[in-house]
Amino acid sequence: MDRRLYTELSDLGFRRSGNYVYRPHCSHCNACVPVRIPVARFEPNRQQQRVWKRNADLTVTVMAPTFQEEHYALYARYINERHSDGDMYPPSVEQFNSFLTSEWSDTRFYEFRAGDKLVAVAVCDLLEEGLSAVYTFFDPDEAQRSLGAYAILWEIEETRRLGLGSLYLGYWIKNCQKMNYKIAYRPIELLINNEWLSAR
Repeated sequence: MDRRLYTELSDLGFRRSGNYVYRPHCSHCNACVPVRIPVARFEPNRQQQRVWKRNADLTVTVMAPTFQEEHYALYARYINERHSDGDMYPPSVEQFNSFLTSEWSDTRFYEFRAGDKLVAVAVCDLLEEGLSAVYTFFDPDEAQRSLGAYAILWEIEETRRLGLGSLYLGYWIKNCQKMNYKIAYRPIELLINNEWLSAR
């Protein structure tokens, strides 16, 4: 596996989890739809503009994907308070490392800080033609900031800054409320029958 092959697989709707790449393949079901944002054409709506302004005080630093106790402590809080009903609960150091990092990907941990306080970490993989948003975790006590939304907006700008074309957001399921946020970023492209099409 290398960046070129990873890019080709991402264009076919694959995602990374640890050292593995995967794509759902379920009999009689095609609910998991890969989505990506063509960043050159993205324009934030009013709500997204407010989120951007609300977080203007944050500083972002790119970090190597090495284990940091501070990152894990935030991740554990996030999983415990936001996803205690999911398959990532309970969190563990082993799970953190095996899920977010790999031996072959060009992964970056973007730290979001308010002063000295770590409020969010966005994990992204660099592709040949884009960024792949692997996962974002944030301080549950900072709900008013809408940090998940802000991280995506920041990743869009980072993708542009790097001169790349698309931000890959993983899978969207129409009837899953937890995934509705993805479709709010317009324009957005959906992979339908192995062709990227703009959502209406």
